[in-house]
Amino acid sequence: MRNAGVSIEEQTEFTKVHELVYELRIQQVMTKEVLTLHPENSLHEAKEMFRVNRISGAPVLADGQLVGIVSIEDIILALERGEIDLPVRERMTAKVVTVRADETVVQAVNKFAQLRLGRLPVVDDQGRLVGMVTRSDIVRGLLRAIDVDYRQEEVARHRAQHVFEDLVSDRTSVTLRYTIPARDLTRGGAASSQIKRALSRLGVAPREVRRAAIASYEAEMNVIIHADDGGEMTVEIQPHQVVIQAIDSGPGIADLEKAMQAGFSTAPDWIRELGFGAGMGLNNIKSCADRLHIDTGPGRGTHLYILIFLERHV
Repeated sequence: MRNAGVSIEEQTEFTKVHELVYELRIQQVMTKEVLTLHPENSLHEAKEMFRVNRISGAPVLADGQLVGIVSIEDIILALERGEIDLPVRERMTAKVVTVRADETVVQAVNKFAQLRLGRLPVVDDQGRLVGMVTRSDIVRGLLRAIDVDYRQEEVARHRAQHVFEDLVSDRTSVTLRYTIPARDLTRGGAASSQIKRALSRLGVAPREVRRAAIASYEAEMNVIIHADDGGEMTVEIQPHQVVIQAIDSGPGIADLEKAMQAGFSTAPDWIRELGFGAGMGLNNIKSCADRLHIDTGPGRGTHLYILIFLERHV
């Protein structure tokens, strides 16, 4: 396994934002009503559209297909060169970086950080334009989700806060098991979302829920990206701790010390172009865990053991 997600600094207080950026889908935060241009529109027409609607970029469609994107920077350059009457097709960016509507917000965040883009067209599984997402869209979407999630979380915690207290045994625990598919990026985050929901319903403190959700997401994505045959994730929830294990029979990690360095990744280019494999996954897991053990080696897969202590009894 290798690193999959965005960077979280050591000893950071894990907030609701950290948690939701791994859970929200782009379709929940994107702008659905999108102004578009045609390749034969002039750059002057594009400039006027930007000015009137107070936007800084727009996708270019031909026969309903996404063929390019024009930004305010393209307009400024055209003005400087006296090319403002040229058709949009002459100055648009034809190789468009996109995100899918069903991807998690973290993928858009990764692409914004890696490529320094201001906006990303959102497409469906057929490649058709269905929206646009900007950094501002993500911030607004997170704020809305925070408000809703806090209210739902309080209700769930109130209902479940005495679950473990009502169960008497020498060693009480709940074990969850998930099969993690190989290369199925559309299912990325499915297991970690279920883990988060289970912990919340069992009354685990919000900070520990966030740590477990982020650590399990990064571990899950590492299995999806790097293990040819997928793998398995198990979560054992006890009154005082949560143990997360991710096991795969993939290629293993040749140099674990190097793999723990921020930014190091062996993810293939096509994975990185999709916004994965940024080289921060193992670092993020380490930041979330109270204890982390990795058993790995070339040709023998990877076994990730993550221990998170709970602030109080669940």
